[in-house]
Amino acid sequence: MKGENIICSQYAETNEGSFKALDPAAGVFLQGDFYKAGITDADQALTAAETAFHSYKLINNTLKAKFLRLIADEISAISSVLIDRASKESGLPEARLQGELGRTTGQLRLFADLVEEGSWVDAVIDTAMPERQPLPRPDIRRMLVPLGPVVVFGASNFPLAFSVAGGDTVSALAAGCPVIVKAHPAHLGTSALVGAAIINAVLKSGVPKGVFSLLYDDGYTIGEYLVKHPKTKAVTFTGSLKGGTALITLAGQRNHPIPVFAEMGSINPVILFPEAIKNRPDELAKKCAGSITLGAGQFCTNPGLLIAVRSPELEIFKESLAMAIATTPSATMLTPAIHASYQKLTAEILTEEETVLLAESVSIENRFQHQSVAKVFTVPAKQFLNSEKLKTEIFGPYSLLVIAEDMNEIEAITGQLEGQLTVTLLAEEQEISFHTDLLAKLSDKTGRLILNGMPTGVEVCAAMQHGGPYPATNDSRFTSVGTGAIYRFARPVAWQDWKPSLLPDALKDGNPLGIYRLINQNMTKA
Repeated sequence: MKGENIICSQYAETNEGSFKALDPAAGVFLQGDFYKAGITDADQALTAAETAFHSYKLINNTLKAKFLRLIADEISAISSVLIDRASKESGLPEARLQGELGRTTGQLRLFADLVEEGSWVDAVIDTAMPERQPLPRPDIRRMLVPLGPVVVFGASNFPLAFSVAGGDTVSALAAGCPVIVKAHPAHLGTSALVGAAIINAVLKSGVPKGVFSLLYDDGYTIGEYLVKHPKTKAVTFTGSLKGGTALITLAGQRNHPIPVFAEMGSINPVILFPEAIKNRPDELAKKCAGSITLGAGQFCTNPGLLIAVRSPELEIFKESLAMAIATTPSATMLTPAIHASYQKLTAEILTEEETVLLAESVSIENRFQHQSVAKVFTVPAKQFLNSEKLKTEIFGPYSLLVIAEDMNEIEAITGQLEGQLTVTLLAEEQEISFHTDLLAKLSDKTGRLILNGMPTGVEVCAAMQHGGPYPATNDSRFTSVGTGAIYRFARPVAWQDWKPSLLPDALKDGNPLGIYRLINQNMTKA
């Protein structure tokens, strides 16, 4: 584990000072000095990325897939030391990180398969029609091509799966874009270990060295500079609304604005329908409690809002939910700043009219620093409808149960909600058929509608949509999870009346890549 910045897949000395990673559970600094990047380092990283881009975007699919699989292999080879360090830096249990490591290597291999097959470039061919009247049609062929160097900001809550070799990095590399990662300051050692694994993969595969750089900084200077740099062509970010908005503003101030793909905030409402509550109150309460407290509530899909109609069965649900929360031990939060924000915001909830603490989890005294106590509050629907604070995301093991008098109030509540990553319906099948208007409105509010599941746990697959209307993300047309994430880093280009021999392989008549293409409105491999 080296603390030097990585520029062009090589370690580089810097003179900007150093800092250390913190163990949030023990409250002590961890072994290792990590050196801050300077403006010159950022310039060198982006210059190397731009140079590498011109050759990396042209390498064959087999080599690109090999590179991605090698990254997965190199990460797997250091799994024990990597998980140990990630646990110390994040306070997350090793079992959770084992699963996250599997997700990280799994998505690398998934994108390798996608690239190797090749149809993702969305090749479209409309052949010439010289005899068409009144004007002939030219031969036009279109496909997706990579954007260029991408800046990736590591996320606080996923030290592996949304970090140095996480979903943003792998989807950008798969698209043919070099990556400059701004390491999250809470995951320095974890980032360094994964960075070393990527260096090994670069050297073993023979791809251009400039495809990867990793920079450290404990402030905002380098991040801002990377976003505003003219060689940067796209930015990804997972974090707060404030942070995402700041990056979007910076990108918009450039002489040539670039896309920022920011995942920022979501309270992920869960609507409990009356018949479901009546038939299975205990089951639903346990499911909700497990999702609220999972990973100390530090998931972007944490169910921060529960909505139900007042009934005797709801009282049973509340009792069961309170018991499940009260018997859940507290857990360490990711950083002191996240813990302090959680403490502050949950304390402020009780200042809202008619808001009541339903339950809180067990505090393990004198064992962990920065431990979170799960908290669930209740409030009548009328008060919720009149409060902006109660509609705001609180990052951590928190949820608010809003009690409506009838389904009309539930429709009023959901009508006020902003864009969400997820909306969950806990309902019996026959109930759903009576609320088609509500379902239609909810689909306009979210990227993923869930029936009788829980929002926590995001499957990495082709069908996954992890994104939603603002402020969940700033561009709901895209996903940051699953193979669809690759489309953030590509743009369409059309070739008109080109000789077949000069066309990219994906557009040639013989289909040398053997991919699916839309030819004269017919999807075929011909």
